[in-house]
Amino acid sequence: MAPPLKRRERDTITQALRAGVVPRLGLQHIQVGRAREIREIVRDVERIDEGGSAIRFVIGEYGSGKTFFLNLIRLIALEKGLVTFSADLAPDRRIHATGGQARGLYAEMARNAATRSKPDGGAMASIVERFVGQARTEAEEAGRETGEVIAERLAHFEEMTGGFEFATVVRKYWEGFDTGDEELKSSALRWLRGEFATRTDARKALGVRTIVDDGSVYDHIKLMSAFVRAAGYGGLLIVWDELVNLYKLTSRQARDANYEQILRILNDVLQGSASHLGFLLGGTPEFLMDTRRGLYSYEALRSRLSENTFASDGLVDMSGPVIRLASLSPEDMFVLLRNVRRVMQGEEGALPDEALEAFMAHCSNRIGEAYFRTPRNTVTAFVQMLSVLEQNPGTDWHDLIERVEVGADGGDDLSDIDDSAGGDPQGAQPKSSVDDEGDDDLASFKL
Repeated sequence: MAPPLKRRERDTITQALRAGVVPRLGLQHIQVGRAREIREIVRDVERIDEGGSAIRFVIGEYGSGKTFFLNLIRLIALEKGLVTFSADLAPDRRIHATGGQARGLYAEMARNAATRSKPDGGAMASIVERFVGQARTEAEEAGRETGEVIAERLAHFEEMTGGFEFATVVRKYWEGFDTGDEELKSSALRWLRGEFATRTDARKALGVRTIVDDGSVYDHIKLMSAFVRAAGYGGLLIVWDELVNLYKLTSRQARDANYEQILRILNDVLQGSASHLGFLLGGTPEFLMDTRRGLYSYEALRSRLSENTFASDGLVDMSGPVIRLASLSPEDMFVLLRNVRRVMQGEEGALPDEALEAFMAHCSNRIGEAYFRTPRNTVTAFVQMLSVLEQNPGTDWHDLIERVEVGADGGDDLSDIDDSAGGDPQGAQPKSSVDDEGDDDLASFKL
């Protein structure tokens, strides 16, 4: 039996699908297929909860359901008791930079921090208050000062990079909580969210000499994974989408610097150096396999991410870091459309199954099997047709089927991102008119 559908979930799903984006609520009402992939990543979530680590590259074409899949796993992780940090990479948000873009990525992730009780984000204050509340309860039971208990529980942080300042900021939050100093509490949260742009401002507000900057993002992610564990959560799951923005960088030095950070994370996870920490990275096949600009252009990553040569002719191996999203089967697509119909029209949908079959046949005739591989445009067109039927009583669905316009999903703009100013590694020179990759300029040349 399907779970009950709340009005808020119905409105969110309908509005998101009509716009061609993924809803953040109610994904369980429309999810179909991907059973093996979900089962495999649920094992990763359980491994994180047990003290391990995991990393997965979720690879699929534009419109194939990558973002939906990532959000679904994010919600599963929340139900399992993990904290999630999520963000989309963009020209002003990337894993490595020197112009503030990496700090921007961390700040966006921290703003989107989510827990089971706050799945929509903005959970940083709740996480800190939970840690402080547990320390306060422990202090009252033992007849000790809360500040002493907090210092004791954070003592091991000083062995980690940046841990001393991190522990100091958490203690400052407790001071603000204890004295009713809301400004001090707010400053501590701003520091934890990576919102301080200069060390001077942080020193004035909190007395610490460091901030979350471009060079310390991954170190702070590891600190945060240890902190959420200390607060009683199962661990931390980082969800990054739109990694194709790294592929778009025109500067090879900038791309390689970002790929080096990915390699550092990958090595930590595969070697067991990280604990209670997981990463989900969403990207396109070009981002992974392009030997000139993708991850495969970086030999160390290519050797680690290459697929199992035995996994061919229908055989699969999902134990490696890369998970490719398979196409939906015709049966999966039919169930998906039925789920969308149920969300919009209720259990007793006015549109018969015959109309769904006719709609699928029309889409197949227009764009062929692409509508199984990239179902986003198909679902958007279906939602729009249902909206017209709902708002125009008496309209015959037969008259609308042939008017449905649906095309293959070409994805977002693939234009390059010029990173010659502000984002290259320290000491890098501005990009010359001749690219270091020789023919990259010709590859992006347009009349």
